[in-house]
Amino acid sequence: MPAEQPPWILDARRAVGDRIRVRRLELSLTQESLAHNAELDRSTIQRMEAGHEMKLSHLLHVAHALRVHVSDLLH
Repeated sequence: MPAEQPPWILDARRAVGDRIRVRRLELSLTQESLAHNAELDRSTIQRMEAGHEMKLSHLLHVAHALRVHVSDLLH
């Protein structure tokens, strides 16, 4: 079982999730449509927006689907 993450990591993951959600809404996309465009499951998008652990490959797919550079989501 992985060790508990320090608060700053949890905060950073939540911030990435918030940026994904904001950009998705700017583009008037649902979680389902973003998932389809990113070739991921809707539950993966939901977990990412909630600030859970996310794979780099998923983040890259989402950034591409949102038409932003991945660094814009990582800030």
